[in-house]
Amino acid sequence: MKLYERFLKPILFAMDPELVHEMAIATLETLSRLPWLLDVLSRASDRRLSKEVFGVQFPNPIGLAAGFDKNGMALPAWEALGFGFIEIGTITAQCQVGNPRPRIFRVPEKDALINRLGFNNQGVEKIAVRLERLRRSPDWPEVPVGINIGKSKVVPLEEAAADYLQSFQRLQGLGDYFVLNVSSPNTPGLRKLQEKAAIGELFAAVQQQNRGKPLLVKIAPDLTLEQLDDILELAEQHQLAGVIATNTTTDQRAIPENKRQQGGLSGKPLRTRSLEILRQIKRHCSLPVISVGGIMSKEDAEERFDAGAELVQIYTGFVYRGPRLVREIAAALVE
Repeated sequence: MKLYERFLKPILFAMDPELVHEMAIATLETLSRLPWLLDVLSRASDRRLSKEVFGVQFPNPIGLAAGFDKNGMALPAWEALGFGFIEIGTITAQCQVGNPRPRIFRVPEKDALINRLGFNNQGVEKIAVRLERLRRSPDWPEVPVGINIGKSKVVPLEEAAADYLQSFQRLQGLGDYFVLNVSSPNTPGLRKLQEKAAIGELFAAVQQQNRGKPLLVKIAPDLTLEQLDDILELAEQHQLAGVIATNTTTDQRAIPENKRQQGGLSGKPLRTRSLEILRQIKRHCSLPVISVGGIMSKEDAEERFDAGAELVQIYTGFVYRGPRLVREIAAALVE
C-alpha cells in the first residue's frame, strides 16, 4: 500500500516545507535511539546488490543525497529505511544559520523543489563530536557514511581551500568517503570554485592532507562542457576517487514563472540535464560517478545505471515518493 503517498503526503504538503523537514529529521532522530524498533523496520539489502566502488563496499547502490540530514542526526534510521549509503552535510568549518526563511518551496505540478538554504549547519566541531560519540556506540550504521563539506559563508574565496581543509582534517577519521561541494548556488560566489585555477588549488590542498580516504567532487548541472572537461582533467590529475553529478540547477525555465524563486531547482525538471552530464562524464573520464538529480522512479534510476553510474542518490524523489522509492529501485535492480 502506498501509505506515504496516499495518506501522509497530502497532510505534509499542506504544511510549511521547512517545518516538515525539521519534523522528519526529529522523528528519524528519535527512531535512531530505538534500536529495537529499527530492527523491526529494517530490511536487509539483497546480497546481489552489493558492490565495491572506489574501495568502499556498498550493500546496495541507492544513497541518501547530501542536504537532507545536514548535521548527521539520524544515521541509524536512514540505514533502516533501506539506503545503501548515507551522505551527510553540507558541513562547514563554522556554524551558520543559512539564508532567511522562507527558503524551501514546493512545485508539486512539476514534482520539484526549490531551496536556498545556504549551508545551514551546526559547524564542524559540534557535528564531529556527535559522530565520534555515535562511532563508539553499537548504533553506528553498517552502510557507508559519506561526508559532504563546503565553504563557510564568511570566508573569502581566496581562503576557501584552508576553510575546506579545516573541516576535512577534523572529520577525516569519521567518514567512509568525502565530497567537496563547490556547486551549491546558495552560497555567494561558491560556484567560482569550479573554475580551473581555484578547483585545482582546492584539490591539491585537501589531497596533500588526505590519509587515504576517497575524495569526490560535487558539480553543478549548469557547467559548460568545457568547464566540465577542465574539472574532470584536474580530478584525474589529483587522483580524486569520483564525481557526484549533479547539484541543483539555477535554470528554472521548466517551471511556471509564478513559481520561480531564487535558489536551486531539484526534482523532475533536473532529470534530463543530470543525465546529460552523466553521459558526458562517462564519455571523457574513467572516474566513478554517483548520479543524483531528478531520480523520481525506478525507471529513472535504471536509466542512470544504464548510462554508466556506479551509484545513485535521491533527495527530492524521497520527498515526493517516500521510503517506498528506495525499495522500488532495489527491487527493480534485483530483477
